[in-house]
Amino acid sequence: MTVRVMLISPAMNAALREARFAGDAALDQAGFRLARAAVGAVPAADRWLRGPSRRCAGTSEALGLRPTVEHALRDWEMGRWSGARLSAVSEDEPDDVAAWLADPSTAPHGGESLLELCARAGTWLDSLHGGDAGRVAGVAEPAVIRAAVVHALALPPQAFWRLDVAPLTLTELSGRAGRWNLHCGRPLAQQAPG
Repeated sequence: MTVRVMLISPAMNAALREARFAGDAALDQAGFRLARAAVGAVPAADRWLRGPSRRCAGTSEALGLRPTVEHALRDWEMGRWSGARLSAVSEDEPDDVAAWLADPSTAPHGGESLLELCARAGTWLDSLHGGDAGRVAGVAEPAVIRAAVVHALALPPQAFWRLDVAPLTLTELSGRAGRWNLHCGRPLAQQAPG
């Protein structure tokens, strides 16, 4: 049986605008309004899930969804960098940031390495095969969506850094017996000019 996995990235918030390692920042009012405007574009699904972050919860609420929390869809654990601006961390810990970007097994922040994130997302994705998975949809942080794509397409971990997942976009993976196909980046709502 083919499984269709549809992952929606949450709406914008202040942490994303400020290029912060998000931690657990809530959705802001602008993001809530954009998500609310996208209600009509939400795909039908047999089962809805969401990451445990407040941003995923707020986006789900704005979209009118009542998903089950799926801890495998939690954001990338950034340890002591959580909540910090990327520019500040780069200035204070340039060698650690360089190592983190170059080596997918490195986690100088004390959280998850890129390899661990990709393995977590991949284990969850692979768990959907078999049974009556059907159409599974979820609201998940961009890092988790990128990691799922890396796993699904058997890309090298460094490809993670080359993938962008914009707010309120839909990434679709469909597969049978571990073979996945990708359709990415369909916007759910008209984005406001930057």
